[in-house]
Amino acid sequence: MDEDRPRPEIDTSVPHVARIWNYWLGGKDNYPVDREVGDQILGMLPDVARLARASRLFLNRVVWHLAAEAGVRQFIDIGTGLPTVDNTHEVAQRVAPESRIVYVDNDPLVLEHAKMLLTSTPEGMTTYVHADLRDPGRILESAAEILDFGRPIAVTMMGILEFITDDDEAYAIVRRLLDALPSGSYLAMYDGTNVVHGASSDRIVEVWNATGNARLVLRTPEQIERFFDGLEILEPGVVPVTHWRPEAGGDEPSMVDAFGAVGRKP
Repeated sequence: MDEDRPRPEIDTSVPHVARIWNYWLGGKDNYPVDREVGDQILGMLPDVARLARASRLFLNRVVWHLAAEAGVRQFIDIGTGLPTVDNTHEVAQRVAPESRIVYVDNDPLVLEHAKMLLTSTPEGMTTYVHADLRDPGRILESAAEILDFGRPIAVTMMGILEFITDDDEAYAIVRRLLDALPSGSYLAMYDGTNVVHGASSDRIVEVWNATGNARLVLRTPEQIERFFDGLEILEPGVVPVTHWRPEAGGDEPSMVDAFGAVGRKP
């Protein structure tokens, strides 16, 4: 984390992405304006809260797979959000205590809570970079301070690319990040869709974008798959996050309007 940078002020009069998401996950790091918008959206589509929880579980399963089965020991978690249960470093270091994790977010409140993220096993390391996804060069430069770019690195981008509303810019950012990674590295991400709820999901985006919050755009599964161009997409491909390697023995997972995948750089 950059100690020499001035701490940005937290504006509690405008709803913010990470705080609304925190509210849907049952957290306490949010303000009345966040809960107001969150409740408005829940009133339109109660399934949003389930989507938030399902997306978090997707992250957990992905990190576990990459650490336990793919042998990845280095992670860049972009769009970290506010700390909750089973953060990336907790899952990865549970498998491999020597794992190193770089968290990246541009939310002032996440910056204030970074000390909660900066826990680590003695063998591993975690750090936090206050940076914007639109500046991949800064992300990579900061990550290189603790990660070895000669060894595989997993980049997770969970529900963050939807805030890059220009498709060309979004694809270029991902390409810039992937080009800097060595062979054997991974990309794991999901984006919002309107595949399941159709017009209801579209209406939520209209409400969200009218709040003064960070604007977002929904993408089709085909558009999401384009982020993995040149990568080997792991089974089961680009699917609803609930359908990506769900826990064995459970009920048949229902679909949610968040599609994601994991890809390996050859």
